[in-house]
Amino acid sequence: MGNFLEMKLFHPENSLILIVDDVNDNLELVAAMLEPMGYKMVFASSGLQALKLVPVVEPDLILLDLMMPGMSGLCVCEKLTSNPETAEIPIIFLTASRDKENLLQAFEKGAVDYITKPVYVPELLARVRTHLELKFSREQLKKLASTDPLTGVWNRRYLFTLAEQELNRAQRYDRPFAVLIIDIDHFKRINDTYGHTVGDEAIVFMSQTVLNCLRKVDSFGRLGGEEFMALLPETDTDAAFLVAERIREMIENIVIPARGKQVTMTVCIGVASYTFGNDTVDFIIQRADEALYQAKNQGRNRVVANTYKP
Repeated sequence: MGNFLEMKLFHPENSLILIVDDVNDNLELVAAMLEPMGYKMVFASSGLQALKLVPVVEPDLILLDLMMPGMSGLCVCEKLTSNPETAEIPIIFLTASRDKENLLQAFEKGAVDYITKPVYVPELLARVRTHLELKFSREQLKKLASTDPLTGVWNRRYLFTLAEQELNRAQRYDRPFAVLIIDIDHFKRINDTYGHTVGDEAIVFMSQTVLNCLRKVDSFGRLGGEEFMALLPETDTDAAFLVAERIREMIENIVIPARGKQVTMTVCIGVASYTFGNDTVDFIIQRADEALYQAKNQGRNRVVANTYKP
């Protein structure tokens, strides 16, 4: 799922570097310099090939030749940094040019650094590692700011950001999109009976169970307290109901050992989906909330779908 926050140490072998140069000997030379450090590498011999490769391989860093026939490195850099999906990939230029105007342009286009040819191996290794570590640190900080500290799933603020993105995609391509609001039944009773430590453990168990029921393309997070939300792209109301029912059944069967007793829990789930072009995230979530309260009023431990039609 990728929702859980895992604080990791930087490991070179986990990094993928795209090397772009129109001279094959240069590609082989740079690869030979990087290989002992354990980096994974892919190669492109032209700017156009690099632009096609980037969204497919999703490199952690790009080493880009400044001067190439056809499409220059500057042009490639500008296209990548102007695209929100690739703008965060650090680009280091490799260049034989010492023209300050070219180097200034490289930074203006969004490059993070440059290395002059002939390449000095210690300099290359130091600059590559520095920018990979910086990117890694930024990603870790972003995760910390976007996740719930107890469960490691997305927090409320980031969930709403993701919901806006998913709704925009659904509207743009006229595709289905569903929201689940999940609430633990009588959660106060768990806290009052077993204590807040067990209550926290119950929330973590529930989060892990929901994640196991979702796909990689789905998103899941904590709205607050014992209330959670799942975002299901490419999913209509009927399919979302089936997912919600599977989640409900799985949670119903959870047993948490606590103080020598077996703690169980149930949930209510409200389901709503994107129905027409003028929908907003708030409106879809409101409909899911209405369905959630219907589930509570009908006796809890159940799923209700809001079948609103404009």
